[in-house]
Amino acid sequence: MAEFDYVPVARHQERVLRVVPVLPEEPVPLQAAAGRTLARDAVAALDLPPWDNSAMDGYAVRSPDAASASTHSPVRLDVVAELPAGTDLDPPLAPGQAARIMTGAPMPTDADAVVPLEDTVGWDPAAPTAGTTQPDHVRLGSPVTAGRHVRPRGDDVRTGHRVAAAGQELTPHRLSAVAAAGIAEVTVRRRPRVVVVSTGSELVAPGEPVRRGQIPDSNSHLLAALVRAGGGDVVHRGQVSDDPDELRGLLESTAAISDAVIVTGGASVGAHDVARLVLAPDAAGGVPLDRAAQAGPAADAGPATAAPDADESAVRFERVAVQPGKPQGFGLLADGRPVWSLPGNPVSAWVSYLVFVEPGLLAMQGRARPLADWQPVTTEDGWRSPPRREQFVPVRVVSAPGEPVRVAQATERGSGSHLAGRMAHATGLARVPADTTEVSAGDTVLYRALEA
Repeated sequence: MAEFDYVPVARHQERVLRVVPVLPEEPVPLQAAAGRTLARDAVAALDLPPWDNSAMDGYAVRSPDAASASTHSPVRLDVVAELPAGTDLDPPLAPGQAARIMTGAPMPTDADAVVPLEDTVGWDPAAPTAGTTQPDHVRLGSPVTAGRHVRPRGDDVRTGHRVAAAGQELTPHRLSAVAAAGIAEVTVRRRPRVVVVSTGSELVAPGEPVRRGQIPDSNSHLLAALVRAGGGDVVHRGQVSDDPDELRGLLESTAAISDAVIVTGGASVGAHDVARLVLAPDAAGGVPLDRAAQAGPAADAGPATAAPDADESAVRFERVAVQPGKPQGFGLLADGRPVWSLPGNPVSAWVSYLVFVEPGLLAMQGRARPLADWQPVTTEDGWRSPPRREQFVPVRVVSAPGEPVRVAQATERGSGSHLAGRMAHATGLARVPADTTEVSAGDTVLYRALEA
C-alpha cells in the first residue's frame, strides 16, 4: 500500500477553529440563559452580600459587652429584638443589650459579632422550646471577638466586579452566582442553528421495513442529540439519497434558516460518495485535481492536504490522522455556513463529531475553551492501534467509585467503526497517541467521560 501524508488531528481542529464564524450576540433573561455562552462579562449589580449579615443562628451582640465573660462569671444581656432572614429592621442596641438573629439576617448597626445559640450558657437543644421562642435575656460564658460569625458586606463580590467572564458557559453553578449578584439579563452568543443530514440510498427511518441492502438511519439521530447537548438548535434533521441533486436542494432550502451543516456518509473516494461530489467536486479523494493530475496514476501516494496557497476556508476533503474517521471534509459553503462532512460509519461519525464538530460549534458560540479536557486513566485490557494515527476507542469505566479510574473497551468486539449497537455500552472515549501501536493492560491513556 502506498504511503501518504495525514493531516494531524490538532491541525485539523485548529483549522476548524480559525475558519468558523462567531455568531452574533443577544441579550436574554437569566431564566433563559442556562447553557448559553457569555458574549460579555457578567458584572455584579450589587455587593454580595449586600449588607453585613449573620453566619449563624444566635445573638447579635456588642463585643465590649462580653469582654469580662467567663464560665464562672457569665455576662447577662437583655434580648430586645428578633431578626429573621429578610427583615429590614435595624434595632438600636444599648450597652448590655442583644438581638436574637437568624442566619442571613442583616446585622444591627450597633452590633459587631454573633454568638451562636449553642455557645450560650444553658442552651439545651433538647428542650421543647429550643430555638422557637425569644428569651428575655441570654448569658455568655466567654469573651466575643469583633467580626465573629459576621459576613461582611461585599465579602464575596463587589458592585461592578466580574462574576462570570465572556466565553464561559452559564453552567448551573455560574448561573447561581450571576443571579446572586443581582443580574437579571446577560448578553450571550446566539445558539447555532444546525442542519443534520445523513446521506445514502440505503438509509430508511428507524421503524420502517428494512429490505435487503438497507439499514436504519442512526447517524442523524446521534448527531442531532449531540448538537442539542452542545447548545445548538437543530432546524432540520433528515436523510437524502445518493442523488447529488437532493443534497444540493437541501443545502439551498436551508440556507436562510441555518448557521451550520453536518453531513454524514459519502465523504470518502467511492463513486457514489455524494457529499464529496457536491461539496468539493474538484477534489479527488482529498487531493485537488491539479495535484492529482501532476501525480498521475499514483495520485493516492501524494499528500492529502490542500495546496499551501489554497483558500483556508474552502471546503476540502482530507485524510486526517485519526482512527476511526480518517476521511474528513470541512470548510465554508458559498453562503458562509461551515459544513462538516463526516464518515458514515456510526462510531466514526460519533468520534468525528466530538473531536472536530463539537469544538467548532462551541467556537461559534464564543466559547473560550472549545476543546474538551482529557484525563489520564489506566487500561484494564489491551488492544492494537494503527500507526501514525491518533486512536479514539469507546470504553467503559470498570473501576469502583472512589478508586483510580480504570477503563476497558466498551465491548469484547473492540471498536469497529460499524458497531453502532455497541456504542450504548461506552461511558467515554480513550485517546491513544499517534506514535503508539499497541496498548497493554496497565498502560495509561487519556479519557473523556461522556455521561454522568
